[in-house]
Amino acid sequence: MTTDPNGEAFYSGALDRISRFMLVLALTVSAAAWWRYGWHIALGFACGSAVAYLNFHWLERVVTALADRATQPGHTQSSQGVVLRFLLRYVLMGLAAYAIFSVSPASLYGLFAGLFLPVAAIACEAGYELWVALARGT
Repeated sequence: MTTDPNGEAFYSGALDRISRFMLVLALTVSAAAWWRYGWHIALGFACGSAVAYLNFHWLERVVTALADRATQPGHTQSSQGVVLRFLLRYVLMGLAAYAIFSVSPASLYGLFAGLFLPVAAIACEAGYELWVALARGT
């Protein structure tokens, strides 16, 4: 079995493409929500998108740190730091939800919708990978 170096390069760029999809979706849907539902919902969505974006990158860092810790026994990274970053993600989401809810309960809908931003970005990436695979004929 031979590996395609172009395919490996393509698939290794998935996390970068997902990040870009997240930014584009956040801006586009925030603008559409402002136009359709008003600034309260749009602000909630923008805050939820920001929390989701940070959460995605922090989760990536935690997983990388755990993988490095498991594969490199001589490498000593503080497990407390890894756990603290993992828990900080949930504290941040809770604080954002509380802040949005105290300003405008209607904005909470937008916040919850924004938290699903990584799911939409991953779906866009899956569609893009399917399109590329079909275009290449593989």
